[in-house]
Amino acid sequence: MAMDRKIKKKVWTAKRIFTILGITGVVALIAYVFIFADKSSKLNVELDKINVAEVTEGAFQEFIPVEGTVNPKTTIYLDAIVGGNVAEKFLDGGVEVEEGDTILRLENNSLQMQYVQEQTQTNRLRNDIENTNLSLQQRLFQSKSAIINLDFDIDQAKDAYTRNKQLWEDKVISEQEYLNSKRMYDRLMARRVNEIESAKFDSITAVNTIAQNRERLANSNVSLKMVENNLNNLWVTARITGLLSTVNPEIGQTVSPGQNIAQIDDLDGFKIVARVDQHYLDRVYLGLKGNFDFGGSNYGLVIRKIFPEINSGQFNVEMMFEGEVPENIRRGQTVPIKLQLSEERKAVMIPRGAFFQTTGGNWIFVVDPSGEFAVRRKIKIGNQNLRQYEVLEGLDVGERVITSSYDGYEDKDKLIIKK
Repeated sequence: MAMDRKIKKKVWTAKRIFTILGITGVVALIAYVFIFADKSSKLNVELDKINVAEVTEGAFQEFIPVEGTVNPKTTIYLDAIVGGNVAEKFLDGGVEVEEGDTILRLENNSLQMQYVQEQTQTNRLRNDIENTNLSLQQRLFQSKSAIINLDFDIDQAKDAYTRNKQLWEDKVISEQEYLNSKRMYDRLMARRVNEIESAKFDSITAVNTIAQNRERLANSNVSLKMVENNLNNLWVTARITGLLSTVNPEIGQTVSPGQNIAQIDDLDGFKIVARVDQHYLDRVYLGLKGNFDFGGSNYGLVIRKIFPEINSGQFNVEMMFEGEVPENIRRGQTVPIKLQLSEERKAVMIPRGAFFQTTGGNWIFVVDPSGEFAVRRKIKIGNQNLRQYEVLEGLDVGERVITSSYDGYEDKDKLIIKK
């Protein structure tokens, strides 16, 4: 009897093999995804909605934009030296004037009265001084005349005294007669000494009095001249030749001393006053240059004065033209100036863009050479101007970067560029 043979079951069937391979493939794929795949945060962007620029190398110069106002090189402010009412107005603003032209006339009755009083007082003092000086001179002449008469009387008395002395010694006349002639002679001599001393005193007094009178008269003339000058100052005239830009008061208006009346601009040249942000105060210095475009040409400027007082976050600088001045430029015009904060130097640069507002210049998206994506990269930005940023680190010449706005890109590491 034949025995049945046991059939051995196969372990590695085709189905099992395919099942294991499938499971292994899935596990390997998952492992690859977790271990080797790109886990960076991505975002798809449209090419036509971004700006791409190339990193270049060239001449870089840092400058800032400031606004300047055209002013005359020299402006003369005419302020009232004395007060008064405007009686006549001969010129209005906007006309050219010559030095010495009369602009307006003020009226001041009290000043005119003061002049009359000073003039009267000076004339009275002059007359008094002349009379005093004449009296002194007459007294000196009288003293000299008295001495001359005394000398004549002394000669006579001396002769009588000498003669009587001899006659008395000869017993011809009495002693009393002799003594009387002697007393007469001695009295005249004493009187002469006194008259000479008095004349000397009168002479010294006369000299001092005349000097004092001259000084008083000189002071009175100075006071009169000052009042006269004040009267002349009621006529307001142009101090230079130029453009009379403004005349403030009108006829009948009261003007106080020191009040501004008019302003004259010297037409021989212009300057520009620019306002600069206080952030640049320590970087602005005398001699710093700038330029601006006007009428199709470029004109150079240089800082000649700095006014460090801060007002509304800005300070003023005064700039003069270097070389040619625009022909049609006018007072009060505003011009956009490029103020040069550095000299030209060779540098790696990228164009300015809205990306800076998000990144602060600390990172940027760099486009892959394939143009299919851009990756985030750290960079370092140096100085900047109106058109460019200076790149200090992180980019090479020839690379391309995205410079448009990064709104929505802040947490992304990679941008997929869709064409």
